[in-house]
Amino acid sequence: MKKSLLLAIVFVIMALLLVAAAPVTDAADRFQSSFSGLVKKTGPGVVNIVATKLVQASEQDQSPFGPDNPFKDFFDHYFGNRMPHEYRQGALGTGFIIDRDGLILTNNHVVEDTTELKVKLADEREFKADIVGRDPKTDVALIRITSDKPLPFLPLGDSDALEVGDWVVAIGNPFGLGNTVTSGIVSAKYRQIGTGAYDNFIQTDASINPGNSGGPLLNINGEVIGINSAIFSQSGGSVGIGFAIPINMVRELLPQLRQGKVRRAYLGVIIQDITTALKAKLGLDSEYGALVSDVVPDGPAAAAGIQRGDVILSLDGKPVKNSRELPLMVASKPIGKSVMLEVVRQGKRLSVKVVTLEMSEEKPSDAEARIDVGPELGLALQALTPEIARGYGLWRSLGLLIVQVAPGSPAGEAGLQPGDIIVEAEQSPVADVASLRKILDRHAANDTILLLVDRDGTTIFVTMVLPS
Repeated sequence: MKKSLLLAIVFVIMALLLVAAAPVTDAADRFQSSFSGLVKKTGPGVVNIVATKLVQASEQDQSPFGPDNPFKDFFDHYFGNRMPHEYRQGALGTGFIIDRDGLILTNNHVVEDTTELKVKLADEREFKADIVGRDPKTDVALIRITSDKPLPFLPLGDSDALEVGDWVVAIGNPFGLGNTVTSGIVSAKYRQIGTGAYDNFIQTDASINPGNSGGPLLNINGEVIGINSAIFSQSGGSVGIGFAIPINMVRELLPQLRQGKVRRAYLGVIIQDITTALKAKLGLDSEYGALVSDVVPDGPAAAAGIQRGDVILSLDGKPVKNSRELPLMVASKPIGKSVMLEVVRQGKRLSVKVVTLEMSEEKPSDAEARIDVGPELGLALQALTPEIARGYGLWRSLGLLIVQVAPGSPAGEAGLQPGDIIVEAEQSPVADVASLRKILDRHAANDTILLLVDRDGTTIFVTMVLPS
């Protein structure tokens, strides 16, 4: 009896151990220790790109020894004047084939300003390539090669389905070494790294180095979920922080890239995130939405009645969480069609219909600064006139130009910078220093002042605490 009971206990323990081990076995099956099968399947669809660019030589480029070499004077004397001021420079990159007809996706910065493009396949065949379409705003380009045989291509996956922690594989041409495979995980999604209004990167720790640009970032099913585009590094090599353009964004652009040019809709609003200080100052319920800091004159939003200080909560029923989401949402809308915005204006919810227009490529110039002595706020100001604005290359001719900011001052703590233009204070226009002083005099020490500032053509709200 005791023996049979003992055997029963042993069987129960063994069964429990098997059940406990089952998830581990499933996990091991799911995440194999080798990506060799994935690489064999996808490697033939990855290509190396050699781009030849015409470069203007600077003075220090003329000597092969560098500016500090003791032979520089000798070289300049005998050869300097005969050196060409333009020369051809080769740049390396990566791309991947997306259909049997030879269409290849890569980065715009790999192929822009090129005089010749060559593509080398994994099987060592070489082709001359032509640019089909480019989009500098998202750093995406579409090129084409022509082959008399069907070409291997990579399937496009769903980047929205990615989760932080998912395995990914990068294939590229780092430092011209040819197809090289690295692996890692998705470190973060929806990263903004300051490259433009359409920043929406996948961050990964899969090693990405110079030459990887334009190569595919793959999920464990061998589907492209991103285009490797940038790295964060102080040394120029990989430090485990790489960025890829989500393939879902690229998929939306493909029809226009095939036509040669990407056209985008725009609303004509300048927007920013809602900070805790702005929420309190403007009397908002939450930090959710995109705050309209300015409205472009004669733009679609101005025609529809959108006002400075409005908070855009949704577009066509889709929530707008912050200012970074709205440009991406608008850009995907048809040009010349109406969209419905839900906005909050002074505590009231409104629905506003806006008819989009095509985005212009024009940009205002940067402001220059001059030295002056600042008052107790730590600001040196100059009232703008049309003549002064033209001299500084500014498109705005009314407001107060900041020409100096004292470090550690209230203005410095608020983040104000030389070249900024103060357009409003406490939501009232300021055309000269006297009008600003009049507004400030109505407030006590340690009060928070709301400023509307034009910075490089983009208006933002800034809060500044008055000194005690």
